[in-house]
Amino acid sequence: VRGLSAGRVQSVTVRLVVEKEREIQAFKTEEYWSITGNFSKEKSQEFEGKLSSISGKNVGKMGLKTKKQVDEIVDNLKKETYIVSSVQKKKAKKSPPPPFTTSTLQQKANQSLGFSAKQTMSTAQKLYEGIKLGSQGMTGLITYMRTDSLNISEKFISEAVDFIEKEYGKKYSSGGRRYKTKSKGAQEAHEAIRPTNAKYTPESLKNILTPQQYRLYNLIWRRTVATQMSEATLDKTIIDIDAGKYSFHVNGQIITFDGWLKLYPKLTKEDSLPEIEVKDKLKCSKVNPLQHFTEPPARYSDATLVKALEEHEIGRPSTYAPTIATIESRGYVFRNEAKKLEPTEIAFTVNDLLVNHFPDIVDLSFTAEMENDLDKVAEGKKEWIPLIRNFYKPFHKNLELKNKEVDKKDITEEKSTEKCPKCKSSMVVKLGRFGKFLACTNYPECKTTKPLDGEEKEEAETVDERCEKCGQTMALKHGRFGAFLGCSGYPECKNIKSFAKSTGVKCDKCKTGEIVEKKSKKGRTFFACDQYPKCENALWNKPTGKKCPKCKSLMVEVGKDKTKCSNKDCK
Repeated sequence: VRGLSAGRVQSVTVRLVVEKEREIQAFKTEEYWSITGNFSKEKSQEFEGKLSSISGKNVGKMGLKTKKQVDEIVDNLKKETYIVSSVQKKKAKKSPPPPFTTSTLQQKANQSLGFSAKQTMSTAQKLYEGIKLGSQGMTGLITYMRTDSLNISEKFISEAVDFIEKEYGKKYSSGGRRYKTKSKGAQEAHEAIRPTNAKYTPESLKNILTPQQYRLYNLIWRRTVATQMSEATLDKTIIDIDAGKYSFHVNGQIITFDGWLKLYPKLTKEDSLPEIEVKDKLKCSKVNPLQHFTEPPARYSDATLVKALEEHEIGRPSTYAPTIATIESRGYVFRNEAKKLEPTEIAFTVNDLLVNHFPDIVDLSFTAEMENDLDKVAEGKKEWIPLIRNFYKPFHKNLELKNKEVDKKDITEEKSTEKCPKCKSSMVVKLGRFGKFLACTNYPECKTTKPLDGEEKEEAETVDERCEKCGQTMALKHGRFGAFLGCSGYPECKNIKSFAKSTGVKCDKCKTGEIVEKKSKKGRTFFACDQYPKCENALWNKPTGKKCPKCKSLMVEVGKDKTKCSNKDCK
């Protein structure tokens, strides 16, 4: 298969994605239940508590497994009296998160902004290189973005403290907070990723930066300035309610001083509770039995994959984004509709080949150990020649052996009972970059290929369209890359056209075309205007037909019963 590659870091990354997919495939859903109650004291506000124990035994997440079990508990609770058995009140402090490293910036930008690791780094590069700020000329807005250090310069700390005291008041200033880098081998010569000056607020630059640059700069500026603000303080309340042998647990909290949360007003949820005392008798207006089902492990996003690589000490801050981009461009993974990384069939095949024949290369501990050894070489603590010799000699010997032992056909081909429709030779199942397909064994004399799993109908379905070359009817056919229109006069006429599935939604850009479902060269579904190339409107998510009330762009599906505006700049 052309265009594939393997490597110490990228192959381990593919292994992580493949093994996650196998976990998902092996997962079996289990049913479980929870019970909540709506409580109140006399005429006070209602609050919710969750059943936590039965006869002193903790219920736990999977403690209630059947509807019959839950119905019996609900019936028993109807006869019980609800008495407060415990009230705990305590003050808590919430510290700001540390400044960004490359890894944490990529994770947060993916979680909060939907940026890929590559997108984050290319945008950060532009902010680092400089933006033209009027009379000041080209001005770098952030520090170097490839770093695993948490250091912040004393100059910036001083500037940030002055800015905070001036803008928000002295009580919001920490007086200067410093962070210690925990990462082994961190390059302390670099700082954390921070704004070059606290006075360059996101709002002051909004009309200068592109929407993408603004969103990332806003993320960096808030995170860094927050590190120099005072802690937030909260009042937390924990209430336990007894009802015979059943106990309910209630948590509440209110913010008494927002501190650094002033920059993140929606980050911490407040659950205020009425004044409650031990032995108070409460009213339960409703008991709620709730059915749940366990869910399989989530596929990796850019954020969670970067976190996994960091935890396993695989790669470096500078390699996370290009590694993910490489395995995507090589066709090992693709982004599904939820923007999660999903392995292709070729990923399973290549990974299994490497695991079976070159286990060291895709071993997580070997990769991390090699990373540490290379660091020691860079620090002058280890000689590079013995290190490379110890790796290369056994690797080369094994490679020579596998070149003789392993037949490519054993990996990429499977026997089938199919016969070639043209020359009647046997067909085999082959593996290409876009998955499995049937191919004639009489290649190169016969180049016939067919899709697997009966995707191609014995009789092509005719459509209400004429061939512009010969005038015969066009037929809906299916090939390796999905459906297409082919002339029914084949093989005399070999005219083909792309086939697009209608969504029934008018294009919001050109106003004349219709948004149709298409397939990319990598087999990924997308939606585009049927007037292409005159109109280049394209979407990764399926449009609903409704328009955004704010910007009038098309609304698109983003999951079960969820929609969002297709315009990335619309909030």
